[in-house]
Amino acid sequence: FQEMFAKAGYPLWHANMQARKNYYDSIFAPLSGNPDYNLHADDIDFQIEADYIGFMCPGMPQTASVTADKIGHIMNYGDGVYGGVFVAALYSEAYFESDIQKIIESALRSIPSESEYYKVIRDVITLYRHYPSDWRSAWKELQDKWGEVDICGAGSPFNIDAKLNGAYIVMGLLYGAGDPLATLEISTRCGQDSDCNPSNALAVLGVVKGFSGLPAEMQDGVKVIGDSTFIHTTYSFNSAVESTYNYALDLITGSGGKVTGNKILVKAEVPSAYSAEISFPDMVFDSKIPIFEKNNWKFIGKWDVYKIQSGREKQTREQSMYSENAGDELIFDFSGTGISLEGNWYRDGGKADIYVDGDLHRTIDTYYDFANQQHTESIWHVMNLEPGDHTVKVVVKGEKRPESSGTRVYITSATTFKTAPKKNEDFRFSFEE
Repeated sequence: FQEMFAKAGYPLWHANMQARKNYYDSIFAPLSGNPDYNLHADDIDFQIEADYIGFMCPGMPQTASVTADKIGHIMNYGDGVYGGVFVAALYSEAYFESDIQKIIESALRSIPSESEYYKVIRDVITLYRHYPSDWRSAWKELQDKWGEVDICGAGSPFNIDAKLNGAYIVMGLLYGAGDPLATLEISTRCGQDSDCNPSNALAVLGVVKGFSGLPAEMQDGVKVIGDSTFIHTTYSFNSAVESTYNYALDLITGSGGKVTGNKILVKAEVPSAYSAEISFPDMVFDSKIPIFEKNNWKFIGKWDVYKIQSGREKQTREQSMYSENAGDELIFDFSGTGISLEGNWYRDGGKADIYVDGDLHRTIDTYYDFANQQHTESIWHVMNLEPGDHTVKVVVKGEKRPESSGTRVYITSATTFKTAPKKNEDFRFSFEE
């Protein structure tokens, strides 16, 4: 599956993008989603792709979880996988239950109660009970508790973490109260990944109500594009529905159900959760240091400034420092327990050795030219170091893979982390004693 995914013609971002990069660096599933090799392990990627699993598993959350566990670890881990398991379970449960609160409670039973994903969904339920008609107040308290504990977007308002966005799905479902347009509006206005979250929320209602139970304008929109082929695939909406239906029949019969003519008998399953896995335990953001804060960096050799044009007026700005010369070094000292180096994955990217406290940690390859994409991204990270002072050294190798047009290694910044209780662990809502 990872090979098909990596070689597809469509662009990817975040955990998906890292899983693609890992494939071409010979890091295969499940390591491709492991937090040691994927800083986006908790991101939303699998959550927004797991719909089909739930659609194929009516009333069969255990069957859905088995598939989700296998596919989800291509690009994610921990909460990133649980997001996909939870969404798939929402759909699975919605086939035979119309009460939104019961659907959510049942779906929660498919993920471990120790996980932060479980806890944030449980918090949304608590907030809904306290603010049953005021989603904005619930949103504010949820944001105060959970809005700043993500790793991928650490130090930034941007949050693509699966659990916060999953919480917004549930907020839309609860406060939307079964109304498609209200559900759509609330899950969208919660923010962050505000196209994916309402799509997931509306899909749950779609399972409950059926296509004919959705607003006429939604039905009309689907009918208009129903036979149009999705870019980079051979599928249209209608052919994807047919394929999903056929796979569902296979899974139903394979799980003890029966298909006789137009009658389908499903052997209903009780949800159960896998044991918990945690991507970045007790890891919290500490600082972000741009490469141009020269007091924090030591350059050895010939490092040059890389400039780009940005903005509507195409103003030139300094974007990174780079070297393409074998033996050039970049040294960064910090205090903490984790660090990410950010830089450019470009089509002229080369290789470098990364040392931590004098020991070789990993050789990185910064080439990227897949699906006509390049990225500015975390190019290397390490977590769970001993608390204290550490030194990271980048040594340019002057080597490249055959496809690359150069040997450059670009660095834009460093993000440091420390081990401490996360904000959500000690937080109390305003109405809690």
